[in-house]
Amino acid sequence: MDYEAVIGLETHVQLKTRSKMWCGCANVFGAPPNTHVCPVCLGLPGVLPVANDEALRLTVLTGLLLHARIEPFAKFDRKNYFYPDMPKNYQITQYDRPSTTGGHVEFEFEGGIRRVRLTRAHLEEDVGKSFHFDRHSGVDFNRAGVPLLEIVSEPELASAAMAYAYLNALKDILVHGGISDCDMEKGMVRCDVNVSVRPRGAPTLGAKIEIKNMNSFSGVRKALDYEIARQTDALRRGRTLQQSTRRWDDAAGITEEMRTKEDAHDYRYFPDPDLMPFAPDETWLAEVRRRSVELPLERKQRFMRDYQLPACDAQAFVADVPLGDYFEAVARSSRHPKAVANWIINNLRAQMAETGVGLHELKFTPAAIPELVELVERGRINSKTAQDVFVEMFATGAAPEAIVARRGLAQVSDAGALEAFCDQVIAAHPKSAADFRAGKAAALNFLKGQVMKLSRGKANPALAGEILERKLRQHP
Repeated sequence: MDYEAVIGLETHVQLKTRSKMWCGCANVFGAPPNTHVCPVCLGLPGVLPVANDEALRLTVLTGLLLHARIEPFAKFDRKNYFYPDMPKNYQITQYDRPSTTGGHVEFEFEGGIRRVRLTRAHLEEDVGKSFHFDRHSGVDFNRAGVPLLEIVSEPELASAAMAYAYLNALKDILVHGGISDCDMEKGMVRCDVNVSVRPRGAPTLGAKIEIKNMNSFSGVRKALDYEIARQTDALRRGRTLQQSTRRWDDAAGITEEMRTKEDAHDYRYFPDPDLMPFAPDETWLAEVRRRSVELPLERKQRFMRDYQLPACDAQAFVADVPLGDYFEAVARSSRHPKAVANWIINNLRAQMAETGVGLHELKFTPAAIPELVELVERGRINSKTAQDVFVEMFATGAAPEAIVARRGLAQVSDAGALEAFCDQVIAAHPKSAADFRAGKAAALNFLKGQVMKLSRGKANPALAGEILERKLRQHP
């Protein structure tokens, strides 16, 4: 029997706020343990939480970016459970009335565009972090109370590779939108994986297995590859799978069972009595809508459509938003946007990396790159000379035309002058001329190189090649 996997992901993302969700403690990474804590985030008796307005705004903004419904009424609930890293012994979260519902993520996969629907994106708080040593354990509560957004997908992912592509697309959206830095090395993104296997085409899902607290997208992909194979093998052996929670052992490359899965009632949800429901008005929502941005995939498709860029160039401008904005500002005034993209991606980016100069520190004007492109397109300078002009332009801010005029770099395109150069080269290299006439096409490149050398790099290489070939074919 053929089997198929059904995968849903719960992605937990720390929001990009300056303070925690319910108190004024700093939301920063890397401070000494338990230095960014207070009675509120430590859950001490008698304290009251106050909701972080920016976290509420980022939650709604995320809903807008993910095409979700922004609910007119949301509330916070207490999810009760005991872990050493949960100081209150309950987590404040959104349960049956979240801030956003529905939505979808579109991403590139296997040569097409896929869409995965979302169940919800709800706001909650993060927990502390446990550290285990040789003979004891400790808990750092600096992370406790940090605003956390849980984005829950529908079970519509079909493979480990598809899940990996979805996660990267979701991360790009959140980073572009200013929702989160999504630095996985700092624990800003974590993922719970729900996966089941069933006979292909079966109407019902198999037993749901959850893999908890994945802290890397590559780990998610490897864990899914293992777990899908494990479940498929078990079913083929006639075994019955039970809903459970497992952990991923990256070193061993296996999942291990932790416990059978709790149901929602095990958490004893009830509305948090200390927090008012959240009912945003139209003025507040309009302020959040003004912060919406173009999605990465939409930006890539627009760059390819409007500027005729290949996918790799468009992706470079998606990955580096400021560079893409700079390209667009420059390309609007150019008849050759693809050539402009080449100079920005290959030359400008390299010079900036080498010198440490930022886009806001460039000495030349945005019009300089289109001007340089035009010099090459009109045949006034060749591509090799243009490279030298760009280096000087970057260092001094001088205009390309001024550099060419001052240094006498203009390309020789006069047919009479080029014919004289070609005659000299053919006479000086009779063997190469004979080789070309005998069918060795590479000999023409050598002769053209000699013309460039004789002209001190100023000859128009395309025109020189045409004249050489014509002369060699006319005079055997």
